[in-house]
Amino acid sequence: MILHVNLGERSYDIVIERGALGKIDALLDLQRKVMIVTDTGVPSQYADAVAAKSKKAFTYVLEQGEASKNFDNLQGILSAMIDGGFGRGDCVCAVGGGVCGDIAGFASAIYMRGVDFYNIPTTVLSQVDSSVGGKTAVDFRSIKNSVGAFKQPKKVVIDPETLKTLPKRQINNGLCEALKMAATSDAGLFSLFETTDVYENIDIITEKSLAVKINVIERDECEAGLRRVLNFGHTLGHGIESVCSPELYHGECVALGMLAMCSDGVRQRLIKIYGRLGIKEKADFDRDAVMYAIERDKKKTSDGVHAVVVNKVGSFEMVDMSFAELKERLGAL
Repeated sequence: MILHVNLGERSYDIVIERGALGKIDALLDLQRKVMIVTDTGVPSQYADAVAAKSKKAFTYVLEQGEASKNFDNLQGILSAMIDGGFGRGDCVCAVGGGVCGDIAGFASAIYMRGVDFYNIPTTVLSQVDSSVGGKTAVDFRSIKNSVGAFKQPKKVVIDPETLKTLPKRQINNGLCEALKMAATSDAGLFSLFETTDVYENIDIITEKSLAVKINVIERDECEAGLRRVLNFGHTLGHGIESVCSPELYHGECVALGMLAMCSDGVRQRLIKIYGRLGIKEKADFDRDAVMYAIERDKKKTSDGVHAVVVNKVGSFEMVDMSFAELKERLGAL
């Protein structure tokens, strides 16, 4: 299956195909220098499959986890590209989850003012969400994604076979991002989470989640308005993640954030789904430390943040919310 993202000269395809890694050279232009960015949690055969089909491959391996999304590793990738003689006709390829995609994409955005970027997501979270849309970044001073750029990939290749090596907790972590799409924009997808075996329906969940995201980014590429809907659960979730990572994963923090930003009826439906996925509905954290991160979030206004609220599944509202109200909502978690 091929989904198309229509962004004019920045348009690209998302290829979803089992076994795609085995023919990656037919899908991507790898007849040049390729900087492959992966991490220690990704089976090495995935990056090796790309390297084997490249004209000349270089591989930069991050330590698994959000903590690796930092300036030191960004500098390491850029230094390896300089040392390897990379030019503007060469490319960067992420093979892994959201951390790999974020930092590799950012490196591609700023190296020589921009080189081609390919994303091969190997986790549920990155396949349903972070690999598409062009947001790239690193974390700075414990603030998640505080330094970054919009950089659309040239192509995204999703091979669902890579999920076979993913631990169940990581699968559930990624499904929280798909659930975010469902809650705001697709009541039918939300119903899938309530009534079916989600693990048997990963492919359709991925397709439906991406359809929601593509529709949003085609209308608002750089988050001037509508694209903020994709931040449902993230306003509080990013703050919680800044304090609770690595004990809690990104999707798990977003799941908590969603509970604080919805009506009682939606909250009860979410909690039942969390029970099916083994996702916590409460966590221990320092509210002041979480608020410190939120008050420095890129979504903030002069005295609060742009927040997304879901009062009915499949729809949303965008509201300006004060820091005081956010802190009160945190108390429920």
